[in-house]
Amino acid sequence: MSAEEGTRERWIEGIDSLEEINARICAPILSPAHTWRWWVSLLFSGTLTLIMVVTVTWLFAHGIGIFGNNTTIVWGFPIANYVWWLGIGHAGTLISALLLLTRQKWRGSLNRFAEAMTLFAVSLAGLMPVFHLGRPYYLYWIIPYPNVQGLWPQWRSALVWDFWAVGTYITFSALFWYVGLVPDLAMLRERAKSLWARRIYGAFALGWRGSARHWEIYERYYRYMAGLAVPLVVSVHSIVSLDFAASLEPGWADTIYPPYFVVGALYSGFAMVVVLAAALRWGCSFEPFITPRHFDVIARVLLTASIIMGVSYATEWLWAWYSGDRAERHLVAFLFTGPYAPLYYGQLLFNVVVPQAFWSARVRRNIPAVVIISILINVGMWLERILIVWSTLSHDYLPSVWRIFLPTLWDWLLLFGSLGAFMFMFLLFVRVLPAMPAHELRKLWLEENAS
Repeated sequence: MSAEEGTRERWIEGIDSLEEINARICAPILSPAHTWRWWVSLLFSGTLTLIMVVTVTWLFAHGIGIFGNNTTIVWGFPIANYVWWLGIGHAGTLISALLLLTRQKWRGSLNRFAEAMTLFAVSLAGLMPVFHLGRPYYLYWIIPYPNVQGLWPQWRSALVWDFWAVGTYITFSALFWYVGLVPDLAMLRERAKSLWARRIYGAFALGWRGSARHWEIYERYYRYMAGLAVPLVVSVHSIVSLDFAASLEPGWADTIYPPYFVVGALYSGFAMVVVLAAALRWGCSFEPFITPRHFDVIARVLLTASIIMGVSYATEWLWAWYSGDRAERHLVAFLFTGPYAPLYYGQLLFNVVVPQAFWSARVRRNIPAVVIISILINVGMWLERILIVWSTLSHDYLPSVWRIFLPTLWDWLLLFGSLGAFMFMFLLFVRVLPAMPAHELRKLWLEENAS
């Protein structure tokens, strides 16, 4: 080994053997050391989840009148939450698929829990349109089927095609996530002390023996799935953007919306991965696998996305001016000077200005700083989603119907309740399944320690 290779920075630090990797990854499941942290977090998230259940029960009993929606702004928190949660769910599959295809070594520390994040976030996103309906027995309205009942459901509407986009995405993501789990389920089968645990993990391991033939099939299938995942990630949020771009409303009918939505989705998703990575590093003692170098790399991705988002915002302003359309110009002026202006300035601050701190290597390597900025980014992205809905519907072509959206307590309870439900599901995942792929980390450790 050369002197340069010996001093090169590693993706795995402080690990002396392959067995130590297995033991650390299995520890949160088989021998948790800090259970009080997990129980306190579970109690907190469970309380928020219960609040969401109560909110939804009250919603189905009394209708969407409990929300701030009115005759002009018919979309409110549920639809904004739908787009926001779906965006967060994008990063998991992209990290696992795109980074696998490009052979990025830092992928192994993030892909497993990022894929789980995708499943939980997209599940919550799929519930939001049902909550928006207020009547769950009309769920079939959002499913595209032949238009035999008149004007609605409408096959040509982008709204109903969200059903296939989201359904395909969550099905594919679940399969991709499960296939990656199989070798580690076999590891848990061998290490579990309980007979029932060994049987359950063994059943889901599908008879995995780790033979050369098994690894050959696994590697080939996994790469084929990764190749399919990348265009799927792009297509899903492009279809969601058509809910807005296919309309004739000012501020929505923009051709920039599909790429703008895709980048925004990845932006919020990567920011959530940072928060989860820091939580796992602290709660599960995963410091050897999630190093400051990982936060450095993700911070660079967030910095790039923030620049693209800034250009996208500027493009909207330029288009409003260059087109000469009075409604478009009035809408931009409304954003900067209307009652939503403080929220819009907050969106620009959190999504564009604050992430510029990542130009500094010291900030990128400072884990608390990266986590705080990532949280602010997700706040900014939520403001963007809600303002996309509010701004246009509050200030469209007819001044006589201009109104302001005033959220109710139930709007906020639904938002924070969904955050609690996401946290609750993630905590259960950490205690039942390995949050990191042990087989990939073992392979990476061997590569970094090869003489």
